[in-house]
Amino acid sequence: MRALSAIRIACEPLLRRILHFYWRFSRGATLGTRAVVIDAQGRIFLVRHSYVAGWHLPGGGVETGESMMDALERELREEGHIELTAPPVLHGLFHNAGVSRRDYVALYVVRDFRQDSLPKPNYEIVETGFFTRDALPDGTTKATRARLAEIFDGTQVSPRW
Repeated sequence: MRALSAIRIACEPLLRRILHFYWRFSRGATLGTRAVVIDAQGRIFLVRHSYVAGWHLPGGGVETGESMMDALERELREEGHIELTAPPVLHGLFHNAGVSRRDYVALYVVRDFRQDSLPKPNYEIVETGFFTRDALPDGTTKATRARLAEIFDGTQVSPRW
């Protein structure tokens, strides 16, 4: 299992470059949506993927013809078995230059939701969970930590992911 994880981490930059090379010609820009899902105890839902290192906020790409809200609802369902019970609040729009010069992310805050169960690990989602701010898992990404500081601590919202 450790060997597979090491291979995945080693291949991540190459895979990302290949995908973004393809997207350069198939799309003018890439658009994603993510969510800070906060439960009644104030814990944050995070996801660890099989294809990228670290713990992230749930979310993903907006498909052609799909609204931001449709994409957000789909990603939350797929990654966390999470169903919105009230509209989320838009926190901000960010340029994600770490992925590509043409990548943008809309981030929403979700406080009203229903979750029947945590998803079982699969080929895409290795692990999920709710975490308190003072006990975020090792490997929580810098961008995730920055967005949480903006929302919970009132730090200035950055235009960069």
